[in-house]
Amino acid sequence: MPDQPILLVHGGAWAIPDDAVEAHTFGVRSALLAGYALLERGATAVDAVEAAVAVLEDDEAFDAGRGSFLTRDGKVQLDALLMDGGVTGTMRAGGVACVERLRNPIHAARLVLEKSPHVYFVGRDAENFAAEHGMPLIDNADLVLDRERKRLAVAQHKERAGLPDRTFSGVQETDKEAPGLASHDTEYDASSHDTVGAVALDAGGNVAAATSTGGTLNKAPGRVGDSSLIGCGCYADNLSAAVSLTGWGEPIMKLVLGKWAVDRVLAGDAPDAAAEAAIAYLFRRLGGHGGIILLGPDGRYGLAHNTPRMAWGVCNQRGVQVGIKA
Repeated sequence: MPDQPILLVHGGAWAIPDDAVEAHTFGVRSALLAGYALLERGATAVDAVEAAVAVLEDDEAFDAGRGSFLTRDGKVQLDALLMDGGVTGTMRAGGVACVERLRNPIHAARLVLEKSPHVYFVGRDAENFAAEHGMPLIDNADLVLDRERKRLAVAQHKERAGLPDRTFSGVQETDKEAPGLASHDTEYDASSHDTVGAVALDAGGNVAAATSTGGTLNKAPGRVGDSSLIGCGCYADNLSAAVSLTGWGEPIMKLVLGKWAVDRVLAGDAPDAAAEAAIAYLFRRLGGHGGIILLGPDGRYGLAHNTPRMAWGVCNQRGVQVGIKA
């Protein structure tokens, strides 16, 4: 019998500084408790991942929702995807991208999943669709923090001056406390924080995944990364696994890495081995960096990263485990 229900959350893979560890730990724990409380009451995996990601979107410590990185023109543009592993084989999904007037894009993604025959809406039309189904529209300024205005100004000054980004290079040892958490050689922008996501298995044996992001710092308006693209930053299928990724979006998209990872589970790999293999493949093929959480329908899970640290947590019948691990 699987160890279910189970909820796994990530709060980004990057060079989380020591003075931000407490905030990230608190945020991940809060997301786990919110999502798992629903699972304990018999809610679906879709309900749980939506609730967990909404908590992270509301937490200014993360690059999702309020507090996200700013685009080149000083706005927040948000992307999110929610995917149901499919108890009836339909594998429902809903995504939004480049939304500027929604506080919680993961709720808009849920509306697309449930209320539309389509899978994906972008920009103003995504906002209008959400508003038509009861979501309030806000001013983009409500999502912007002074912290991020300052961060953008520094990034643009460095860009004009031709200064290199701060990077990290090194080997991180495998974390012995969490199954499948491994790291590899990489070069990484140490100043960035990142995407959030969740995967869950409910009491009915169904999996679901959700990912949400504010994207990259100083990005061109209209840029969409991997997070809201099916098979890239997010995927769920009862026949294989549920996955959420975080990191440098362009390489992840080129490799369709989420689908690559769940296909490894379908082929017989354990989720911890598949997670480690996915991150190794990301770096080996394209020099990419990031992190992954991967959960199979049998309750086994894995997580891996090749960044200095990754914020993660898991909650099941045995309790809550949260880590900011190198």
